[in-house]
Order: sequence, then C-alpha cells, then structure tokens
Amino acid sequence: MDPLSLFLLAILFFHSSEYVLAVAIHGISNVNLSSLLFSKEYVLAMIFSLVEYFFELLLFPGLKELLWVSNLGLLMVVVGEVVRKLAIVTAGRSFTHLIKVHHEDHHRLVTSGVYAFVRHPSYCGFLIWSVGTQIMLCNPISTVGFAVVVWRFFASRIPYEEYFLRQFFGADYEEYARRVPSGVPFVM
Repeated sequence: MDPLSLFLLAILFFHSSEYVLAVAIHGISNVNLSSLLFSKEYVLAMIFSLVEYFFELLLFPGLKELLWVSNLGLLMVVVGEVVRKLAIVTAGRSFTHLIKVHHEDHHRLVTSGVYAFVRHPSYCGFLIWSVGTQIMLCNPISTVGFAVVVWRFFASRIPYEEYFLRQFFGADYEEYARRVPSGVPFVM
C-alpha cells in the first residue's frame, strides 16, 4: 500500500476508533465532535500536509520514494496509536477528551498500566502518531511543523490539566508526578 493510502487509513482509523471508544466508555449522549477535539487548525494542518505531499511529489518525486523513511513513519503511527488507545482503555471513565475542571465521583487517579510509565500517555501517543503520519508521507516541512505545533499544544495543556489533577488528588498526584515523566519531551 502506498504512503498516501496508509496516511488516509491512519486518519480514518484514529478518529473512528476514538469515537467508538468514547461512546463505549461514556455513552453516545455524552459524546460529540467537539469532545473529540476536531478543530479548524487540525483540519488545516492535515490539508497543508496533503498539499505539501502533492507539491513535493510533483517537484521532487525521489523524496517520496524513501521507503525506509515511510516505514519508520508507519511504525510511529502504529506505536502512537497503540499507546493512545491503551491510555484510553486503561483510564476508562476517568479519560475524557476535554479537561475536567470539577472532580466527579467516578474520576480516579490512574497510575497502572501505561500510566506507570508516563503520566500523559494519550498525549505521548498522539505526538508520536501525528509526527509519524508526516514521516510516513516523507513530508519534511509538515514533520517539523506537526512536531512543533503538537508539542506546543501539549506544553500548555499539561500544566493546565495538572493544576486540576493536583486539586483533585492532592499529595497522591504530587508523588506520582515526581516519580513518572509526563510523556511529552521537555514538559515536566
């Protein structure tokens, strides 16, 4: 299968499986497109990556024939997908796509499974997945762009989310945060 088909398949699988898991965990009445973090910026980034792909295919076709690079990207897509989905399944009802600012009865601090290795495995998985999609397409501009934009998004989101996690779980979260890295490089 060519890299473009794999890219489109990766996007289709990622979003459909996110939706199915969200419905299975939270119920269909609690899930909508905004809760799955579809944004105008995300759609524009994906369109830009396709424009880059076709532009470079036209002007630099040899760049798109680096099979080992595409395969590395495919491996990253699979690893990122697995890490993210393990995070969602492990956290169960404690996982939401939107940051909770009020503690709910079913919300618990998850420190087992993939959470024993990184505090934010869903973010770690998405970072790997998104950059992997661009490496798979041999898109040098979008690879750097996705890495920077996604990292910046999580670098601001993680402290905000952890503020509330510290409020909800107190000393237990403090100890967990000291012991386990965030999962996003250079984000403490």
